[in-house]
Amino acid sequence: MMATTNNELSIMSFNMHGFMQGCPVLDDMIVKYDPDVLLLQEHWLTPANLSKFDDHFVEYFSVGCSAMSSRVECGMLLGRPFGGVMTSIKKSLRKNTETVYCSDRYVIVRIADCLFVNVYLPCVGTNDHTQICEDIFFRY
Repeated sequence: MMATTNNELSIMSFNMHGFMQGCPVLDDMIVKYDPDVLLLQEHWLTPANLSKFDDHFVEYFSVGCSAMSSRVECGMLLGRPFGGVMTSIKKSLRKNTETVYCSDRYVIVRIADCLFVNVYLPCVGTNDHTQICEDIFFRY
């Protein structure tokens, strides 16, 4: 972690294992480290619930997607929730921030002259993990 003096940013990456499970840990880490940027993975929220980030982390604005979009579009939600990435940035940095790309597996933002890539890669046990990785890394 770096302090925010001298044009430095403090960044934290955290796998939430669900929004409700991850929030208490994040709350403690925000108090202790005061990060400027949070790179968060596996929030498990549906598109309708993404506003929970802005409601809970009031000092931050968020850029991200739900990995549950296609599942929710198919009807009633069955099984456990999964995936999703969110990048949360202190509101004081909003004027210096640009969203470059946002998908259910990765978010790219530019803050001033720095590029931040928040990626959630599948585990080896995922049936189509090779295809997912190829889609992420060889998209362009």
